[in-house]
Amino acid sequence: MTEIIKFGQEDAKKVLIQPVDEHDLSGIDKEISLIKQAVADDFCLLAVKVGSWNDDLSPWRAPAVFENEDFGGLGQDTLNEILKLTGDGRTYYIGGYSLAALFSLWAAYQTNVFAGVAAASPSVWYPGFDRYMNDNAIMCRKVYLSLGDREERTKNPVMATVADRIREAYEGLTDEGVSCSLEWNSGNHFKDAEIRTARAFAWVMGD
Repeated sequence: MTEIIKFGQEDAKKVLIQPVDEHDLSGIDKEISLIKQAVADDFCLLAVKVGSWNDDLSPWRAPAVFENEDFGGLGQDTLNEILKLTGDGRTYYIGGYSLAALFSLWAAYQTNVFAGVAAASPSVWYPGFDRYMNDNAIMCRKVYLSLGDREERTKNPVMATVADRIREAYEGLTDEGVSCSLEWNSGNHFKDAEIRTARAFAWVMGD
């Protein structure tokens, strides 16, 4: 069962939804402060704390690509919980970091509830996700993508495809007519997660 933690102005017309774990929560105050510096509009951020990162945020089952923890493919259950938070006429954006960013991208293929996706360093190396994007149409009109310029420099052959996959994602979304940004950040996957996520949300909230 997910836990919902609210930040910002609870009755704001713009709502950011972000799947998180304990590590994300440790930097979320900084993230929110950075978003406030970048955008003029009030917003509420709903942090959706998941129980199992690999299971709850994966769109379908997949074998482990590092260590020995497989992906359980329970993303639809998580999305069902998130959709219960919407439907009141406000504007909703979904986003996050790493696998949460991949989940957010996938979620926008399932529903038109979200006005934009803030995908910071998304795990687009996820097995089969490139084919999924090619075979389906996203249901939002604004997507922010980013990646660290050293993220593809890994010995893991699956994760090393991430730069190629994100370029393909950007090109495919742009060809669909989606307003899409691809930003390259300095460093590897573990650098400045809260800064990158704040920048992603600020971009999709902008006019």
